[in-house]
Amino acid sequence: MLRRWAKAALHRDANVTLRYVAESEGRRLNRAFRNKDYPTNVLTFIYSVRPLQGDIVICAPVVAREAKAQRKFAAAHHAHLLVHGLLHLQGMDHGRPAEARRMENRERRILRGLGFDDPYA
Repeated sequence: MLRRWAKAALHRDANVTLRYVAESEGRRLNRAFRNKDYPTNVLTFIYSVRPLQGDIVICAPVVAREAKAQRKFAAAHHAHLLVHGLLHLQGMDHGRPAEARRMENRERRILRGLGFDDPYA
């Protein structure tokens, strides 16, 4: 399942490590690398563009809480965050409105192809 989701999001070969972490580690990583003192749902670490290499770190308890609060299936939210992280790994961003629209539209297309609903609906 995770490989299928990853393959749908990747446009070229990549060496990616996917890690699921607890809140304590998610918070520590977010604080160390983003100066934000809370656990976040997904973090992307890019080590090399050619060849494409990096880590995706997903904080499982945060994802579970968000899915429940947003009334989403947990699997759909996990798929969305993996796709989101992999798009970041490939250079996409959402810092500006136009970039965010482009990235969100790409996420919607990929997730629809995987059989999931619009994550932003």
